[in-house]
Amino acid sequence: MNHNTKHAFPAASSFIRKASGPIRYNMTNDYMFKAVLQSNTPVLRALLCSLLHLEEKDLSSIEITNPIILGKTVQEKEIVLDIRILMNDGIIIDLEMQVNDEKNWQSRSLYYLCSNYAALEKGQDYTLARTTIQIGFLDFDLFPEQPEFYATYMLRNLSNGNIYTDKFRLSVVNLKRIDLATEEDRAYGIDLWARMFKAKTWEEMKMLAQQRPIIGEAAEEIYRLSQDRLIRERCEDRRRYLMDEQVRQRNRKKMDEEMAEKQKAIERMSEEMLEKQKSIARMSEEEQEKQKSIARMSEEEQEKQK
Repeated sequence: MNHNTKHAFPAASSFIRKASGPIRYNMTNDYMFKAVLQSNTPVLRALLCSLLHLEEKDLSSIEITNPIILGKTVQEKEIVLDIRILMNDGIIIDLEMQVNDEKNWQSRSLYYLCSNYAALEKGQDYTLARTTIQIGFLDFDLFPEQPEFYATYMLRNLSNGNIYTDKFRLSVVNLKRIDLATEEDRAYGIDLWARMFKAKTWEEMKMLAQQRPIIGEAAEEIYRLSQDRLIRERCEDRRRYLMDEQVRQRNRKKMDEEMAEKQKAIERMSEEMLEKQKSIARMSEEEQEKQKSIARMSEEEQEKQK
């Protein structure tokens, strides 16, 4: 598929009416996420316009620079299924779906952002570094104390808020907190995309498609791809891997908690032992004082006898 070709957003959806019941693999499955957006340029264009607050006319071209061969067996279970896009022949966009909280998203997303930004050829002038935007779709709270639905971060002056550069930024869509979508988020349909990603039934998907036709096209792409046995297998591989990773995370957390409890028990025993040693030392001092007192009394008695 030529991702440089300009597509108009479809005016209406011809969603497959026979689809009903649960959706086996929705777009929170990172393989399905990549498969849909790689396979359907209008859907990808519409998503980018929503996220970046662009009009269709502002998007002259898009090119996915790291496509995969859909359905091909993935030997490496930890394959990174991000989508790197060259937009308007100059801006690098990196999209990634992440459902497991591995406690490293800040470092991980910053690494991707910096890697893409630093992709200069040897000898190129630094001013040629492309504007780079990393957008993560997370199914967990990145900052539980300050939850947001759609947040964007940039380098700023701490004292006056002045932006250091607009060529370098991170955004996060919190799929767990669609309820926090702002009026602006809803105006650009970002909340609808999030609901579509998480839709669990085809009936739910059809209701979303009625609100925005391009959602219907995305739903059709999910349905079409789901008919391919090899793609289903790859989605299942990812589902099992992520479930196994959740189990590993729980086991690591349990082991860490057990180790922390053992460490506390050791520290308590050490404190008790130290207290016993202090008590023994005090008793020893008291015994020495008694011995000294007896010795003095003995000396006084001997003096009296003289």
